[in-house]
Amino acid sequence: MVSVNKEIAVRVTDVTVRFNLASEKVETIKEYTVRLLKRKKVKIDEFYALKDISFEIEKGDSFALVGTNGSGKSTMLKVICGIYRPYQGRVEVEGSIAPMIELGAGFDTELTARENIYLNGCVLGYNRAFMEERFQQILDFSELWDFVDVPVKNFSSGMQARLGFAIATLVKPDILIVDEILAVGDAHFQEKCKRKMEELQSGGTTLILVSHDISQVLRTCHHAAWIHKGKLMELGEAEEVCKIYMENKDL
Repeated sequence: MVSVNKEIAVRVTDVTVRFNLASEKVETIKEYTVRLLKRKKVKIDEFYALKDISFEIEKGDSFALVGTNGSGKSTMLKVICGIYRPYQGRVEVEGSIAPMIELGAGFDTELTARENIYLNGCVLGYNRAFMEERFQQILDFSELWDFVDVPVKNFSSGMQARLGFAIATLVKPDILIVDEILAVGDAHFQEKCKRKMEELQSGGTTLILVSHDISQVLRTCHHAAWIHKGKLMELGEAEEVCKIYMENKDL
């Protein structure tokens, strides 16, 4: 899939992610201490969210992860973003990442949209003067001028998506990661985001998309990977991968 002389934005090599799941629920520190004193151990089960996954994404490519719920797609995105560390294997990323992998992530819901814009700017490393210069741009894109001083906790999921996308794409990132967040917006907003993603891609941004909307994947992405129960099932051009996935998704 990787052409000669092409630069790599993301290289995933033999990545395995393992979680420990307690099979007996322990509610409090007191309960845990009592169990220790009685020498009764809490049984820990291992769950492998990803198993020996490898792929590469070229710079400037549009790449999708497809699969059913619980297949490991979002876990893979969080590994790429550095939120999760792999149990085995490694991930190499070239460039800055703008992740949109969890609706409302980074927002303090008690604060207003205005306050959250400056808060997110600070988290992203931008000073107040920079955010003030681009404040109107953010509100124009999100179309939230009427709600700028309303606490985000009163926002619908679509309104949160608008604000999050407007902030995440404020500066052209090297890699834009989008996980289902566009599914909550209305048709007008989705089309607006699509045009913005096309603009970023034309400027060299690499897009990594997770979506259950196969038509969106086919419209947006050139390449794809199908993950099923933590395993890489298929990798290649989006049309072929999606075809195989749709024929076998009920496995």
